[in-house]
Formats: sequence, C-alpha cells, structure tokens
Amino acid sequence: MSDFNSFARFSEFAGWPEKIRQAEGAVRLFHGRGQCYAGFEYFSVDYFAPVLWIVLYREPEPEFWSAFCAALKAEVGADCAAAVVQSRYHDSPASYCLWGTIPNNFSVREGAAEYLVDLSAKQNIGYFMDMQPARRWLSERAEGKRILNLFAYTCAFSVAAELAGAKRLVNIDMSKGALQVGRENHRRNGARLTISGEDAELKFLGHDILKSWGRLRKLGPYDIVICDPPSLQKGSFNAVKDYPKLARRFGPLLPDGGDLLACLNAPYLDEAFLREVMAEYCPEAEFIERLAGRLDFPEQNLDRSLKVLHYRLKPHSKGGVV
Repeated sequence: MSDFNSFARFSEFAGWPEKIRQAEGAVRLFHGRGQCYAGFEYFSVDYFAPVLWIVLYREPEPEFWSAFCAALKAEVGADCAAAVVQSRYHDSPASYCLWGTIPNNFSVREGAAEYLVDLSAKQNIGYFMDMQPARRWLSERAEGKRILNLFAYTCAFSVAAELAGAKRLVNIDMSKGALQVGRENHRRNGARLTISGEDAELKFLGHDILKSWGRLRKLGPYDIVICDPPSLQKGSFNAVKDYPKLARRFGPLLPDGGDLLACLNAPYLDEAFLREVMAEYCPEAEFIERLAGRLDFPEQNLDRSLKVLHYRLKPHSKGGVV
C-alpha cells in the first residue's frame, strides 16, 4: 500500500516547486507509469503553465489521496492557477479540479510551438509530451522537405515541421475532429503554407490510412514519413496485424530515399517486434537509431515505453506494392 510519508520524501527530493517556477514549457513532474517508483505506478503529474494535470489509472487509497492533495496545494498552490485531475479507472474518463477551474481554449508551449489541449473529460488531451524529442528530431531536418504525417491526430509533428521551414506537409487521420484541432494549431503558430487548392502545400486528409495508399502516393514523393499509430484502437488500428501493412508501403512513399520515424507506444510489444516487422516488410530501410526519451519520463523497462525508431530508406528502392 502507498505510504504518504515515503511519497512526501520523494516529492521533496524531486523539487516540484522549483521545477514549476523554472518551467519554460510543459514538464512531467512525476512519471509513475514508468514503473520506477513502487506503489505509485498508477498516476502521473504534469505541469502545463499555469495548470497542474494529474492522471489517475486506478482509485488511490483515500487516506493517502487526502494527505497528498492537501500537501500539494500547500506546496505549489500559490504557483498553479488550477490542479485538474483526470480519473481513467471508470468506464469513461472524468475530470475535476482540486482547486481553480478547468481552463477553456487552453494551450501548452513547446519551444517555439503552441499546442491546444483539452483538459475536460476526453482521454487524450490533444498533446503527447513524450513525443517532444521526436518533434525536435523532425525540426532539425524539416527545412525544405516534403513530409507525410501518418496518424496525424492534432498535427503536432506538422506544426513543428512548418515552423522549421518544411516545403510541403500532408496530414492524414481518420478523426476529422482531431484534424480540425490540427488546423487551429497551425493557425495559432502562424501558418505560412497554402492550405487551399489542388496544389496546397499543407493538406489535411480525414481518411482511413489503410485504404488511402493510392492517394498518398500520388501526393508524394516524400523526404520524411512520420508514422505514429495507436497501438490498439477498435475499428481503426491493431499494431500486431496492421503495422506490417504499413511497413510494406513505406518504400513506395519514399522512392528517392529519405527518413522514416516508425513509432509504437504499446507496453505489450517490445522494440524487437517493430524491428522484425520493418526487417521483413520493409527490407530496403536501414535502421539508424532509437531516439532517446525525455529525462522526465524515467522508464524501468524501455521495451514497455514509447518506441521511436529512425530508419533511412535507400534511394530508388522499389518497396512493396501500394
């Protein structure tokens, strides 16, 4: 059972108040999901200035939770306008405030970028902080490049690429609502690429990716492909059976060679799974490296954590059939 005193000693060591006061963007204060802190695996704490965001994956013990919440407000209440809790152990996620109110039209900063987030009852808030190293990787390579963003969601990768000078961006996702947020993210960040007409430099396609390869290929070729699918989404994507379908089509999307980020955030599938899929279904892709995660997301077992693999495709490869 969790013990409040042990957590109090940890939080003092972690220096949450100082981290909050020094934060220049979104920061994770506590990453229990990384399995590094026995007894506290069931929650995480983020700071999105000026709001604390706490996610619970199971119901905490009442005595601990009461003491924790009281100590939290005493320590950081003066620096945080609100503390919002999302409980994910119900059939539907629910959000409530420990103090303050849930902000509307709220955004977080990541370097030069600004991303909308929804801290109400939705499970996914519109922003995945753990992908920040991958967005930085893309920003370092995006200038003048043609980029395809598969499973674009709210288009955070696309925003980072446009800010870095990308030449052409294609975003595709089944969720038209998420893509609408993506359009707004681009607008907030001073979109400079044209978004209308057949020759638009910035496109948003609300389609099933697994049924859209012909159109995606026609809109190419690309210099960089980002593939960040859900691990398991009913009626949409199952990584075990569908990732091979993706891998066999990467080659035709990058016929002149280029870079690919193959991502997977399924704790039940290890890095070896993704590398084996790529080796079998996209043999023309050379593995370069696995991108390191954020330091504030410590992980006991990297195979259970987010996997972001960088591949480079050989020029003029034939690839699979689209």
